[in-house]
Amino acid sequence: MPSKKKTDCEYGILRKVGPGIRRLLAPNPGPFTLYGTGTFVIGKGNVAVIDPGPAIPAHIEALVRGLRNETITHILITHTHLDHSPGCAGLKDFCDAPTYGFGPHGSGREHRKDRVRAKIAGSQEEGADFDFTPDIEVRDGDIITGGDFVIQCLHTPGHTSNHVCYRLCEGAEEGAEDGGTLFCGDHVMGWSTTIVSPPDGDMGAYIASLERLLEEDDRIYWPTHGDPIRDPKARIETLIHHRQRREREIVDCLHRGIDTIPEMVRDIYRELPVAMHRAAERSVLASIIHLIEQGMVSAPDPVSLDSRYTLAAKDSITEASPSRK
Repeated sequence: MPSKKKTDCEYGILRKVGPGIRRLLAPNPGPFTLYGTGTFVIGKGNVAVIDPGPAIPAHIEALVRGLRNETITHILITHTHLDHSPGCAGLKDFCDAPTYGFGPHGSGREHRKDRVRAKIAGSQEEGADFDFTPDIEVRDGDIITGGDFVIQCLHTPGHTSNHVCYRLCEGAEEGAEDGGTLFCGDHVMGWSTTIVSPPDGDMGAYIASLERLLEEDDRIYWPTHGDPIRDPKARIETLIHHRQRREREIVDCLHRGIDTIPEMVRDIYRELPVAMHRAAERSVLASIIHLIEQGMVSAPDPVSLDSRYTLAAKDSITEASPSRK
């Protein structure tokens, strides 16, 4: 995936990045966060905060300092990973604004009853915030209104089952250009592909959520990590094609007798640093589960990172690709 990396970032300073939009970068750069978590502030005077970020006191203090003489009325959470939601607890020490989110970590799984789900062995969650529960649960299509903003909630499961994107509705902010502005969390990254890690990460749900956004007409995406995405549909198409290619590569591995996930990662991700192989293995597992759900791959029950996999119908899936839901 092509990526754009920003080299001049500042921590501790709340900056205006668009009409009615400010951003504060958390000092948590890394291989999964690029130059840090972007905490967004919507509105002026009475404001909404999106993703307070990690539990770093200096980051929360910088946010409060940047909003002196203003009132935080809403705290919105895209999903429950440790670089997004734990900062809520610290922010609550400075304000009494309610938190909004789909639900606690894993709460979106109950909405998958219409899909076949593979049982997963060794399914310990990493990087999840199990302590966060929103004061107010939101659902797809819900509207949140503030002093000078109107925000629509879009449930976009995949990266996590409780992932929500927030749309700043057209015309709600003074000086807004034509088209919507979407705060897309980790659903669409501004610098790389999104990690989809079972059991809460779900590749089928992720692809379906991407396809759903193709039907929308948002002008710009603000991801939590990376730079703004100013051609969203082209980016989404690239992401979908990337996932389809990965599934074809997995099927090709099985045709060649490469039947375990660690072997597939070494074959498919030849230029990836070994330190990143563990994350790649989780992504391959998510793709294999999606292939199992489509009847393309067979596996033991439960599936695991150490399982051996086989093609379900070798003659019919050479050109395997994700189904377009």
